[in-house]
Amino acid sequence: MRFAAYAAPHDRSRLAVVDDDGVLYPVPGVRSLRELLDAGGGLPALLDAGAATLDVPPGPHVSEVRLLPPLRPASVRDFVTFEEHVEGVRRAVEGTGGVPDQWYAAPTFYFTNPHAVHAAGDGIPMPPGSAVLDFELEVAAVIGREGGDLTPGQARDHIVGYTVFNDWSARDLQSAEMKVGLGPCKGKDTATTLGPYLVTADELEPYRDAEGFLRLALTAEVNGEVVGRDLLSNMSWTFEEMVAYASRGTRVLPGDVLGSGTCGNGGCLAELWGVRGERTPPPLGPGDTVTLTVEGIGTVSNTVVPGPDPVPLPAGRRRPRERP
Repeated sequence: MRFAAYAAPHDRSRLAVVDDDGVLYPVPGVRSLRELLDAGGGLPALLDAGAATLDVPPGPHVSEVRLLPPLRPASVRDFVTFEEHVEGVRRAVEGTGGVPDQWYAAPTFYFTNPHAVHAAGDGIPMPPGSAVLDFELEVAAVIGREGGDLTPGQARDHIVGYTVFNDWSARDLQSAEMKVGLGPCKGKDTATTLGPYLVTADELEPYRDAEGFLRLALTAEVNGEVVGRDLLSNMSWTFEEMVAYASRGTRVLPGDVLGSGTCGNGGCLAELWGVRGERTPPPLGPGDTVTLTVEGIGTVSNTVVPGPDPVPLPAGRRRPRERP
């Protein structure tokens, strides 16, 4: 099943199942996917809720409504699981080459902003102070059941579905921030796109290969020109392994979102800049439209719009280091 969230009259949001023709069937008694996931039950409960739409009249077509993000995440972990992406971006952002040995030790991730999630079709504001905006083509798994210290086998039952994930990145801010040694912050803080739908995990099982990877075709376009193509199965860890690692020593909760990390072969502009030694295609700016398509899930398209100017702040003070 495919679930969509959309804006209904009187500023209300609705959750619906989307049929193959794009017709929305509102889920009775439920306003959001988070509400449904927080009630517990995981994928079986989600499928039961979707089955209940068989008894309701059809709603509007997706072309007639404003789509919202399929869910408001409890948290967002973004992994980095594609070697090719690491190689290219390290050259472009950090000025180094290759893949660090430590990268192979575990599926590394960072936490990004769950309060800056955008939907397909939303305008994406330029991050304040940035002139080097980039997209990142990813797929995200959504957690449907609470669990801790999971094995990969157990983790599969905790993944309720998948959605397209665009990790918008201010590369100039990111490059400066990484020198501090804590990872990106404002370079990744302005926007993340999720959508257009949440596709339940059972729908993608036909794409699973013998090693457990989902063989989905990925395509990135900027202003109608294809700039990247890859396969999701080029990840170095499966989603189940990522969930197991995320749950190590802690808990994953319903509504948690785990991004695959950016695919290779043009999954972002910075990778291409690192390979080509020049900023071709150029960084994104107002008026540029990015369209990301994932086989079996759908397409999200967003246009960059002007953002606010940064609020001025002083540089850090060199304090006298007095002691009590």
